[in-house]
Amino acid sequence: MMKTIYLTQEVHLTTPCVATIGFFDGVHRGHQFLIDQLVRIAKERGWASVLITFNRHPRQVLKKDFQPKLLTTFEEKLQLLSETGVDNCVVLPFSEQMAALSAYDFMKTILREQLNVRFLYVGYDHRFGNSRTEGYEDYVRYGKELGIEVVQSVVYPWNDINISSSVVRRFIQEGEIEKAVTCLGHPYSLTGHVVAGEQQGRKIGFPTANILLDNTDKLIPADGVYAVQVHVEDNPTVYPGMMNIGMRPTFGGDHQTIEVHLFHFSEDLYGKQLTIVVKRRLRDEQRFSSPEALREQLEKDEEQIIEQFEQEQ
Repeated sequence: MMKTIYLTQEVHLTTPCVATIGFFDGVHRGHQFLIDQLVRIAKERGWASVLITFNRHPRQVLKKDFQPKLLTTFEEKLQLLSETGVDNCVVLPFSEQMAALSAYDFMKTILREQLNVRFLYVGYDHRFGNSRTEGYEDYVRYGKELGIEVVQSVVYPWNDINISSSVVRRFIQEGEIEKAVTCLGHPYSLTGHVVAGEQQGRKIGFPTANILLDNTDKLIPADGVYAVQVHVEDNPTVYPGMMNIGMRPTFGGDHQTIEVHLFHFSEDLYGKQLTIVVKRRLRDEQRFSSPEALREQLEKDEEQIIEQFEQEQ
C-alpha cells in the first residue's frame, strides 16, 4: 500500500530510494510506464520506490494570470498513483521559495539530504530548477557529486501517439474522449454536486441534473452531447445517461452549464454528489427551432446511447 508523505523540514527518510519527479497530471500511460520501471529498479536494488509530486501545479504559483485546467484533481491523482504499486508518494508544498531553488540545490537539500534518493529516474523531457536551462547532462553531473545515479527514461508511444498530459488535454478539449481514454488507460470523469437549474428539460420529458463541479480546476470537455455513466453518492447502481455541456441555445442560455439526464431514474438528486464517467461524444450542441424538435433529437440520442451500451455488454 502506498504511503503518502507531506514534506516538511522534519521529514528525513532513512531508507535509500529510487525516485522520480513529476506533477503526474492524469497519471496516463506514459506516467504508468515510467512508474513501472521505477518500481522494477527499486525492487532489484532492495530500495524503496518513491514518487515526488506537488500539491499544486507549478504554473498556478509561477503564472497567476494563467491557471491550467487539470486532468485529475489532487485527490484523484493520489488515488491513481496508489494503484501503481509504488511504495511512497512524497508531496512537496510548491511555493515561490521552492521554485527559486537551483537544480543543484534541489537535488542536494531535498532529494539527497531529506529523501535519501540514491537513484533518480527522470522523464525524457523533464526539467526542474529555477532556470529551466539545465538538462539531463547537468543532473547526471550533479548526481555524481551528490551520490545520486541519474538515468533518463525513454518516450513512451502508444498507437503512434507520444503520450503526454498536454496531448490528453487537447483530446478532451476537442471532445475526443475515446482517444483521451486510450492515452490515459483509465476512464475520464467529472465530479460535482447537483444544484438548482431552470428545469427546462423537465418540461420536455428529459429532466436533467445541473452539475456544479467540486473542483473548478478540472478540465471540462468540449461543448456537446455525451454518453455517460453516472455514480450517485450512497447508491451502488451505475446509471447510463447523457450529458450536455454548453450554452443551451434552444432556451437562450448565456453561460456554460453541465447537465446530466439519467435513464430510468426518478429519484430526487438535489444536493447529491455525482461522478460522471464520460464515455464518448455524440454530437455538437446545437440550436433547435423549438423545444419539441429538441425533444425529438434527445430521444434519438438516448436510443443511440442505449444501443451502444448494450453492444458493449
